[in-house]
Amino acid sequence: MGLENFLNDQITEADSFNYTIPHILQYRALHTPDETAYIFLRDGDEDEERITCGELYRSALIIAGQLLASGKRGSLALMLFAPGLEFVKSLYGCFYAGVIAVPAYPPRKNRSLDRIKTLVLDSGSEIVLTTTDIFHSFERSFSDLEELKQMKWVCIDQPLEGSEKELKDAVLPQPGDLALLQYTSGSTGQPKGVMVTHQNITRNLEFIRRSFSLSRKSVSVTWLPSFHDMGLIDGVIGPVYNGYPGVLIPPVAFIQKPVRWLKAITKYKGTHAGGPNFAFDHCVEGIPVDEKAGLDLTSLDTLYCGAEPIRKPTFDRFVEIFGSFGFKPAMLYPCYGMAETTLIIAGPEAGRGPVYLSVSGSALEQNRVVPVSDKEPDARYLVGVGFPWIDTSVEIVNPDTMLPCSDDEVGEIWVSGSIVTAGYWKKIKETEETFSAQIKNGSEVKYLRTGDLGFFHKGELYITGRLKDVIILHGRNYYPQDIEFAAETSHAALRTNASAAFPVDVDNEERLVIVAEVERSAIRDLDVEAVCNAIRQQIAEEFEQEVYAIQLIRTAAILKTSSGKIQRKACKKGFLEKSLQIVGESVAKPLADSRLAEPSTPSLTSLQAWLMAWIHINLKVPFDRIDLLKPISVYGLNSMKAVQLQQDVLDRYGVNVPPYVFFDKITVKELSERAFAKIEEGL
Repeated sequence: MGLENFLNDQITEADSFNYTIPHILQYRALHTPDETAYIFLRDGDEDEERITCGELYRSALIIAGQLLASGKRGSLALMLFAPGLEFVKSLYGCFYAGVIAVPAYPPRKNRSLDRIKTLVLDSGSEIVLTTTDIFHSFERSFSDLEELKQMKWVCIDQPLEGSEKELKDAVLPQPGDLALLQYTSGSTGQPKGVMVTHQNITRNLEFIRRSFSLSRKSVSVTWLPSFHDMGLIDGVIGPVYNGYPGVLIPPVAFIQKPVRWLKAITKYKGTHAGGPNFAFDHCVEGIPVDEKAGLDLTSLDTLYCGAEPIRKPTFDRFVEIFGSFGFKPAMLYPCYGMAETTLIIAGPEAGRGPVYLSVSGSALEQNRVVPVSDKEPDARYLVGVGFPWIDTSVEIVNPDTMLPCSDDEVGEIWVSGSIVTAGYWKKIKETEETFSAQIKNGSEVKYLRTGDLGFFHKGELYITGRLKDVIILHGRNYYPQDIEFAAETSHAALRTNASAAFPVDVDNEERLVIVAEVERSAIRDLDVEAVCNAIRQQIAEEFEQEVYAIQLIRTAAILKTSSGKIQRKACKKGFLEKSLQIVGESVAKPLADSRLAEPSTPSLTSLQAWLMAWIHINLKVPFDRIDLLKPISVYGLNSMKAVQLQQDVLDRYGVNVPPYVFFDKITVKELSERAFAKIEEGL
């Protein structure tokens, strides 16, 4: 048996431990050489390029020969390819040559080269594996990039002398051999090379096969970048492991016209597809009614969403829009993973659909899990991401005490099992800190510290945010994604999944900043003040916090990783350096302190003047920005300031105005009138 199991859909636990992807491709090429391995849609529509298992195997051996003619086993090759089958063939070529692949995107004009420089310097790659077109582009536009100039370039479409023939003596790798360096997205810091072994790949794919109920009858359709872990493991390597055809679409084709993804699912009867949260929103917002004609999504078994955060409103809108085209809620597959675990960590059973949990937002800010009715004022919906499979173990640990958390407590997510990779390339200290954590309960098991926060509820894992991204304001914890979602929904001019919330230090105090993209159609007639006021009011009402500064930036200008995650650290750096593409901003400038006028015979006019002065001094709002017809909450009134205002009104005028009144969308004028009425009652 053994490798025969990969042909008859009876893969065993031992198979995913004992065999590598090169073993499996070789076996498929020998026994099912004419089966389609991949279909690449060059234009995202009709321009097909196909390759069979036999053709893929032969191409991989030729490329392996080129690599070995240029270097040696164990060397590293930086892979610079445009989307397409050249990347796929070259990846397998690296596997057969025993060369460690370092996937990356090719350099482009007007794009920062810092990431490629980092990859070259950090990995120590000796070879650049690419095509002739990209090499000529490099010579024209990037020849001054010394890091690449000094390397050996191997163009797979121009075989080196003596390497035209297939490599006859391919040495199949051992499961523990290093297959590739998957560089992290860099959402929380500098990218690091994750050391992925061949066994990590097969074990993670076995996890995915079981949890998604994949078989040789499946068909995957992906537009995800091949150099990113989700596109690489699931989109590129998964089809060979499972023996089904993989349909590949250039990422830019999806971004330009998202309907292409759904049309490909329709045409090829795709059963397995997915992407980050923004991809679902992009389909809802970016596909006109007339382009939806003819869509048929009934073939789908699973449409996964694997990026942070996964949002219930996104799922609800997708089901509402595409339900009439055969899409069912049970097809939705929320899951969780990261590069350090090869790809996936947790997922539900296929066909179950998403599970939602309504919790108290205020309790969550204190790292407590309190389920509440969704009708409660501070209710927050979280989306479950399933549970671990095969030998994967997930623990929720207090990051300070290193002790297990209770069931109703948020903690850091720790992972162990065969999906966990070998660590960070050439980073011994970081590897020890991240991959060798131990729970202080007597266990000797070593865990990967994900840096993500979450909890289990009734066996389901929920993600609440990043440990390092938590914003602390006035002693309370806030998850930036919650603030970002609130900001994005405050005004129609703002784009979804395109904002960043972070703290900055102002006069030794942590203050909240929001950077948000503006819709392209709204830029021409943008009312900066109206948009910023809407953001301030929404944040004040939902979180009782003041927004210190807001920067509105151009469409597609928010800093993201290759997988679409917001780079909050980079956005903060851009805000401080004023290097973002700003189209409007609002900053609460520090004001010189002054004293409120001494008590006098009260009148409505004097009360309004006093309240405006109070806002000016305590909320640091310039007088020319204070409008009597706007809610006081728009000026950043939080719970602490509300209590202070209550006491100041009581001390000055002898009337008690409950703090909740201030958050009931009451304008400055209405608040003055209500307080004055109470004063008159007491006279």
